[in-house]
Amino acid sequence: MVRLPGRKVGIIACSGEELAEGTVTRLAALKVLHELRRGRTVTICLPLFLAGGEGDRAFARFHPTVTVDGCDLRCAARGTELYSGKPTASLVVSDLIAEAGLPRPEGRRQLNDAGRTAVNLTAEALAQVVDHVLAGKDDDRDTTPERVAAIADSVPVGTCSCGSGIPVTRVTIGGRQVELLALPLIFSELHNAGARPDDRDSLQKLMETVKIYNEVPREAERAYQEVIAREFREFCRRESLR
Repeated sequence: MVRLPGRKVGIIACSGEELAEGTVTRLAALKVLHELRRGRTVTICLPLFLAGGEGDRAFARFHPTVTVDGCDLRCAARGTELYSGKPTASLVVSDLIAEAGLPRPEGRRQLNDAGRTAVNLTAEALAQVVDHVLAGKDDDRDTTPERVAAIADSVPVGTCSCGSGIPVTRVTIGGRQVELLALPLIFSELHNAGARPDDRDSLQKLMETVKIYNEVPREAERAYQEVIAREFREFCRRESLR
């Protein structure tokens, strides 16, 4: 079976060395990566990203990407937008600290108590954003502090305005418009692997791959399959005319 990478959220932390808040971004990103949302996130090296790391830039173009900056200069957010598109969401540690009423962290190499508290605050906020992005919908879980909920509620998911670089195809299924992520890339992968729109196994592989990136309601699966198969046939027809 042809598989695209499972959908994850990329985290780009500024990791600035001039401010303690930069250290907070790095440690918060690692806490989310290894503890809070293990297996659902990856980190992207900002210096390599800016220097031309094509693998990192390609990931940020295809997957939802969240930036974590230490201050309002927003180096990570600006760099991501410059090379791969506007990030899906952006957090700024100094804003989180101010809104939570916490003292500023100190210690660039080794954080003080305020810095360690800021790491936990930022990591929890980031984890909530990751959940929201991957779920593709609002949830009703409790969130603290209130800023975390505000951040999560503001994250646009699954639309062309999200800036994540994921292709969005709008189709009509069951009388309503639905947005499907990554269809052109999925079609291309399967077509290059020899899949045919009139082959049952090929259509099964197609639907399995589509479900990696999209939520397909069980009660509407047949309708989804018919529309996606139609779109795949049209894609293959265009490819044959090239």
